[in-house]
Amino acid sequence: MPGDLSNKKSQLLDKLRKQGITDEAVLEVISEIPREDFIAGYLRNQAYENAALPIESEQTISQPYIVAYMTQELRVNKTHKVLEIGTGSGYQAVVLAKLCKRLFTIERHRPLYKGAEEIFKKLRLFNITTLFGNGMKGWKEQQPFDRIMVTAAGEEIPDELLYQLKDGGIMIIPVGAQEETQHIVRITRKGDDFDVKTLLPVKFVPLLSGIVHSS
Repeated sequence: MPGDLSNKKSQLLDKLRKQGITDEAVLEVISEIPREDFIAGYLRNQAYENAALPIESEQTISQPYIVAYMTQELRVNKTHKVLEIGTGSGYQAVVLAKLCKRLFTIERHRPLYKGAEEIFKKLRLFNITTLFGNGMKGWKEQQPFDRIMVTAAGEEIPDELLYQLKDGGIMIIPVGAQEETQHIVRITRKGDDFDVKTLLPVKFVPLLSGIVHSS
């Protein structure tokens, strides 16, 4: 990595620590991953700014702090089978894949799905399984999951995802309408009940049903 980007990455990691990211495994993974590979070339110099950036299909790659925060709150370990809803650029998926045993990730935009598959191969991450499909329905054939992360904001929490969690499993999801304040929510399954904790105000693209074949 060129020196300038390396310095910016070090500065970003310092910022994340100051913002309350204390999980050293999460910080180490973020330090390893070349975020510049997940964005357009003209944005390369902004790769380690603590900001969301545009990607294809009118979507975004999340702010590094939000990626780190959501990952930390998901409490992932190397025994876990994890479902991600909204592959996007693939950056969050790579963070999760380096921390868990198996990652299953669903994307509804075909250009993003294809692009993420290519970068997973480039990075030689073979514990990621991808699906072009409707993330609102989850992945019934692979349930139950120890952890589920949703990277788009739902006005409500989808029941189909809740019941694909294992007992004791955790889901992290932004919740709220686009015109309102959204919040990251952590849900823990306890039998047929769910403990819901509201965490952090955020702004995410909407969680939508269906699939999109082109950008």
